[in-house]
Amino acid sequence: MRRVAAVILAAGEAKRFRRSPDETKLVAELDGKPIVRHVAEAALASRARPVLLVTGHAHAQVLGALDGLMLERIHNRDPGAGLSASLKLAVSALPRTARGAVILLGDMPRIAPSLIGRLIDAFDAAPVEPLAVVPVRGGRRGNPALIGRGLFAAARTLQGNTGARDLIAAARENILELAVGDSAIEFDIDTREDLRRHCHVAE
Repeated sequence: MRRVAAVILAAGEAKRFRRSPDETKLVAELDGKPIVRHVAEAALASRARPVLLVTGHAHAQVLGALDGLMLERIHNRDPGAGLSASLKLAVSALPRTARGAVILLGDMPRIAPSLIGRLIDAFDAAPVEPLAVVPVRGGRRGNPALIGRGLFAAARTLQGNTGARDLIAAARENILELAVGDSAIEFDIDTREDLRRHCHVAE
């Protein structure tokens, strides 16, 4: 079995959502629970281990929303440097035994533990270890993606607001696509309107 970790990227500034500099969408409630907690609980309910959390903007608020959860915490002190900075910190913190990592975005609250498990199962079952496993619905790739150790070095060279999607696009070969019917791989919350469409929010 190839040991696979999970990484939750929850450091972003989310400027399209917030009304004040210290606000973060990740602690806004969806179905009575902070958005980022949905993501963390799904990761912990899967067999991915360890589960790493990268915080940055509104660090204390995000940690407060995840109180009581057994996560390995990493603080990105320069969230303005973009997604790449968080991914680099996470990859550098992975144990040597990790053959891959499922990269989860903190604003995608509908991802289920079963989907994370399917990505790991596909990675384990591949006769040749793939560079990545990507969920695909209707011909379109979504998130989360599982990146293998073969992409870890490239992840450390990323700059700006680039992440796993860019790594996988650049790799081109040895990428395993996993067909899924789950629209959760396309659903993220970028704006207050996105949130309003999916729950009643007190203004």
